[in-house]
Amino acid sequence: QLQASGGGLVQAGGSLRLSCTASGSIFSIHVMGWYRQAPGKQREMVATITGGGITDYADSVKGRFTISRDNAKNTVYLQMNSLKPEDTAVYSCNADISKIPGDRRWRYWGQGTQVHRLQ
Repeated sequence: QLQASGGGLVQAGGSLRLSCTASGSIFSIHVMGWYRQAPGKQREMVATITGGGITDYADSVKGRFTISRDNAKNTVYLQMNSLKPEDTAVYSCNADISKIPGDRRWRYWGQGTQVHRLQ
């Protein structure tokens, strides 16, 4: 249902753009978000965006990361600039999706994509 891409290795000060596209039975996509989990740490929220474009960010990424979405493409993006070593983690996307009108919201997770900031 969710396919993430865009991870990789990046040099100091470099940038990456992650993408995550929802597919399948979709009537409406509500909140979409990016989370990350570094080795030995718990998963944490990185950024979220509502269907109306309201965003929220973890304090650690404010001013460096930008979340956006293209509703026509059912896709959420995470532009990551000025990457730091502590940004190294597996990044996963999620989305709350209604499949038919009046349906509950189903939460889906995409597969993780590795982001590694080289020292």
